[in-house]
Amino acid sequence: MPALHTLLDFQFEPGGPKNPLSDQAVYRDLCTLVSGLVQSGGAAPLSSVSLGDSGSLDVFTAENGSHATLRVYPQGLLTVDAEMWVAEGEQPSITAEHVASTQQKINELLGCKKSKRFPFIKRGARVDPYVPTADNKLIEYDFDEVVYEADSPYQNIKIMHSPQFGNMLLLDNDPNLAESDIAYTRAILGNGREDFSGKTVLILGGGDGGILHELRQVSPKWVTMLEIDQLVINAAIKHLRGICHDSMDQLKGHNYEVLVEDCIPILEKYVREGTMFDYVINDLTAIPISTQPVGDSWDFLRKILDFSMQVLKPTGRYYTQGNGANMVDALQMYEGQLEKLSCKVDFSKETVCVPSYHELWVFYHIWKVDAAKEMQATNGSS
Repeated sequence: MPALHTLLDFQFEPGGPKNPLSDQAVYRDLCTLVSGLVQSGGAAPLSSVSLGDSGSLDVFTAENGSHATLRVYPQGLLTVDAEMWVAEGEQPSITAEHVASTQQKINELLGCKKSKRFPFIKRGARVDPYVPTADNKLIEYDFDEVVYEADSPYQNIKIMHSPQFGNMLLLDNDPNLAESDIAYTRAILGNGREDFSGKTVLILGGGDGGILHELRQVSPKWVTMLEIDQLVINAAIKHLRGICHDSMDQLKGHNYEVLVEDCIPILEKYVREGTMFDYVINDLTAIPISTQPVGDSWDFLRKILDFSMQVLKPTGRYYTQGNGANMVDALQMYEGQLEKLSCKVDFSKETVCVPSYHELWVFYHIWKVDAAKEMQATNGSS
């Protein structure tokens, strides 16, 4: 078990009759309630500091090592934090019921106009449930097992089990795909708007096998998948059957091949040889989050875009993920990069709810403009 941390916020009227900074009796009763969170009968503060115009801070400790802090701000905010270690097999010394009771008593003592009790935060848990979203909001997942974890030469690979979402792949602690997330795979393939039958498709990344599996159901002429990390493939084959099914049990079939390669040299080779595809599906990485489109991540993104356009047929289609819908600046910077490509392109985008992401996700559909028009004109005149 981890260290459990609980937080309480209270808003009181600074000019009211129950301001703990101006009423010592109220402050003493408040200290008794807060210290009672960690030790029955209360405890004297280990440290009590007056911060002058900035309020006050008290720290309380218990014999079992639990502690609580009481912070009073003159602007009318009071915060209480309590933390305890819970050994394996033991019950928490601070229960949710105890915290709720303390919250109610402090509300009554101060006549609070508003208060909030946060769920317990689990710190140092064997199964870490916390993953940030793209816009840096903290999500607590219902993970109950670390199914797989390994470090490849390229990244940390983790597969967590969620009762809601099934097994979920995280690369360098970034959520990639869960078995619940068919919405992601369908979105990056055009959500049914494309006819892949008899077409050639290049997948960049996609080591979870979801895109390959969906494509195999619609009779493409040939699918080439470029995935750099063999360990991701191995983990998916064993632990992400709800995503890849049997599509990567053999890395080569009658109309597909999975190449365990760095995609850059292969794309360079395709450009030299004039190899082109009807579709390029880029599942390598999300749009970088930064203040300016500079740095290694953006350079890699631009290189992939440039090579992809060179191996895309004039009437071909390019699909890729973007980022979270809240990452407006990053999405706009990406769209700015599309204007700087060596060929003129147009694009559309679609926002999709991916269940395990806990946020809306943006996908891009990109096509060559002038080349497509020229091809249509040629076909029309022949």
